[in-house]
Amino acid sequence: MNPHSDPSKHGIDSNSTENAPPVSPTDPASASVNSTHSHSDSDSANNDASANNAERKDPANLTEKTAHSTPAGQSDSAQNSAPASQSFTAAHTEAAPPAETQVTLRGPAELADALPYLMGFYPDDSIVMVALHGERGRFGGRVRLGIPADTAQWPDVADQLADCLISAGPDDAAPPAAIIVYLCQEPAPGETGRDVKDRLRPLAQRLRTACGALDVPVLEALCLSNGRFWSYCCPDFRCCPAEGTPMVMPGTSVMAAAAAYAGMQVRGSLKEMEARLKPRTGRRGAEQEKALDKAAGALVPRMLGNESALAVRRATLDLAEAMIHRFRQDTPSGSNRARDACDDALITDAEAADLILGLQDRCTRDRAAEWMDGSAAAPALRLWRALARRCAGGYAEHAVAPVTLAAWVCWSTEDGPSARIALSHALSLDPEYTFAQLLHRAINEGLDPEPLRRCLREQRREAMGEENAPAPAAGTQSALAGKETPRSPKRPDPARPEAATRPRGPRGATGPGGRTTDRRTRRRAGRDDDRSRR
Repeated sequence: MNPHSDPSKHGIDSNSTENAPPVSPTDPASASVNSTHSHSDSDSANNDASANNAERKDPANLTEKTAHSTPAGQSDSAQNSAPASQSFTAAHTEAAPPAETQVTLRGPAELADALPYLMGFYPDDSIVMVALHGERGRFGGRVRLGIPADTAQWPDVADQLADCLISAGPDDAAPPAAIIVYLCQEPAPGETGRDVKDRLRPLAQRLRTACGALDVPVLEALCLSNGRFWSYCCPDFRCCPAEGTPMVMPGTSVMAAAAAYAGMQVRGSLKEMEARLKPRTGRRGAEQEKALDKAAGALVPRMLGNESALAVRRATLDLAEAMIHRFRQDTPSGSNRARDACDDALITDAEAADLILGLQDRCTRDRAAEWMDGSAAAPALRLWRALARRCAGGYAEHAVAPVTLAAWVCWSTEDGPSARIALSHALSLDPEYTFAQLLHRAINEGLDPEPLRRCLREQRREAMGEENAPAPAAGTQSALAGKETPRSPKRPDPARPEAATRPRGPRGATGPGGRTTDRRTRRRAGRDDDRSRR
């Protein structure tokens, strides 16, 4: 299964449902490994299985499964795949044309360069395993996990990752034909990239053994560190030197051109994306914790009451709406760090404390989830991230509500990679948080968020209808609060002349004898005796 040995053997293809550049493979007879995605913003990372942080000690909680059950067929029937050659092909399926255009990735260098585009971010300090399906090798499911610092966990983690990836998908689906393994980690102080490669070699070997025990070979295993890559599968130093091979320059590869054509976006590194949700520290963190203590003393007793809880809920939602309007009026620019600093300056410590504590109420949080699309989505996402960064000190677990809301907005706006990272952070704070569990499972199952969006829109319309309904009078409220008041007796109808004494005229007559005219009839008549309805 050495992809470096024979140039005449099959290649590897990656496939997406997004529009791809009209580039065809250099070798028409080469096989391919296709990756199918159903994300409309060209985000190829929606099928990776994000896991909890590697620092968690229980290996059973380290893996999360991705089930590919989208209608587009995210996982093809797995067939025996021949060893790949140095030609790795990436194919993207256009929406309208029936023919499939392909992009050729030549060798493991471009395969390594394609990883951030497959994930939507650079997965630093991570294990990434990608399944290959079908005779042409279609990229299917993938799992990602932080590399455990404790080497004693590596065997159990390798077994669980292999089982998680190979058993993912419908029960009647065939297992993958092969697997590609990536180990991504930057050198520690005093280390080199080659030292990282040597240190992680036992983990790579254990992953290959675990996959082989399930009758699925590892086609390629790469170590990415310090701008270079190494292959654990190729013993030939002519193509894979001991000092490593430099990565291609960003933006110059075929995959980068295909991503630019399709509008795919790499959102930075995993650490950079997680840093946007981490709480404040230092002096600002201490000041925010004092504001949270003060707000907790005032709000928590009111939240425990019945009538006062409704008032707190309404005040929290009003404040959140005002903050979203404030964020919408001031859109920052620059790097993510600069934009987050601008957002932090838009909200005071007291306002953040009131919102953080108010969102701990489940009903309030569910109503806040209604800001998930349209013009409110972007400022709401910025607000939830800013609140997550304000959960300082002993209030770190309070961030699970705003972080989950941020994940919901990301998923609703078709940003799957950011949603997965936010949900992973939320579940690391509270593994039993039901809202985060449900969202994470829905993303892994490839579900469409639109049904939930429709439900929340209907909830918003009902809430607005109740708020806009006129309030009953004071007398009516007292009557409804007590027993039902007896109805007054029905007023008797005025006496009408008997049929014998009623003046008659010819049928259909309109003269004076044809109808009786009383005051009620005269009042109903319009101008010029017009009786039509208005």
